[in-house]
Amino acid sequence: MPKSSKVLESGPSRLTVRKTYKLYIGGKFPRSESGRTYVVDGDNVALASRKDARDAVLAARAAQPKWAGTTAYNRGQVLYRVAEMLEARRGEFTALGVPGSEVHAAVDRLVWYAGWSDKIAQVTGGANPVAGPFFNISAPEPTGVVAVVAPASLLGLVSVVAPAIVTGNTVVVLAAGPQVAITLAEVLATSDVPGGVVNLLTGRYAETAPWLASHDDVNALDLTGVEHPELAAELERAAAGTLKRVIRPGAATDFTADPGLRPMTALLETKTVWHPKGY
Repeated sequence: MPKSSKVLESGPSRLTVRKTYKLYIGGKFPRSESGRTYVVDGDNVALASRKDARDAVLAARAAQPKWAGTTAYNRGQVLYRVAEMLEARRGEFTALGVPGSEVHAAVDRLVWYAGWSDKIAQVTGGANPVAGPFFNISAPEPTGVVAVVAPASLLGLVSVVAPAIVTGNTVVVLAAGPQVAITLAEVLATSDVPGGVVNLLTGRYAETAPWLASHDDVNALDLTGVEHPELAAELERAAAGTLKRVIRPGAATDFTADPGLRPMTALLETKTVWHPKGY
């Protein structure tokens, strides 16, 4: 037996390499620019700063035109790949305390939205009858960059991110359940999701959410995960200054229920085009 093998067998017990849950910005996993962390259930988690939020918005804005220009079919294929990878890594989520049934529901939710990717335009758009020699066509377009205050659960997180990105938006997510969220980011990073399409920040909502709500380059604000009415009202007021679309938090949202089309249509805008006939 080689000498090195004997050392490995007879040496002292090795130290466990502890994981630090970093941010997910632009397809990479940086620490917070401030260097701050906080402890959640014994794990070190990056504490996002205002600059981290700005960096995430820059990454989301840079990625949005190309992602929106990708065919709806391809966006659906990417979401289906995320579902495949989440299914393959479900053990990591159950080890974090996520029930197996919730992991399966999150996988199913991703597949459901993947199926809608190339159908939502047909359902929400169409040719409009007009009295005159014109074609009048309405087509949905993505809103742009969406800031999301996400619920803590895996299913809740998937239920707010998937409808936003499948319709061509990019997102900056404030994640309440940091270990679950960053583990999902690791799934996204290995699932053909382009860098910047999904950006995840961990930390305190009250510290970073107001900056996203008032940011000029954020087009919509999803407050689904906000549990405090005072904070929700503050964020709505901050968003009003830049005329953002705001999705207000619902009372005890049941993420296991059929989501319907509303989560997708809420982040779409309708573009209407007129064209004369015969030209």
